[in-house]
Amino acid sequence: MKPFQFAGAVVLVVGVVLLWFAWHASQAPLDQLSNALTGRFTNETMWYCMAGVAAVVGGGWFALGGRRG
Repeated sequence: MKPFQFAGAVVLVVGVVLLWFAWHASQAPLDQLSNALTGRFTNETMWYCMAGVAAVVGGGWFALGGRRG
């Protein structure tokens, strides 16, 4: 496995963990109340979600051979 592919796999795993944190945070009572009253989740939950998606996409791209050569 090339170094970029290994780093991509690590970032992919970190992204999955961040998405798990986002899901877990969105199930918290305070976050549920915020979503019910404002129609949005809290900033912390949204940051976990955005960072997780970015890490999964970027890490998956590198892990699947985004940089050849």
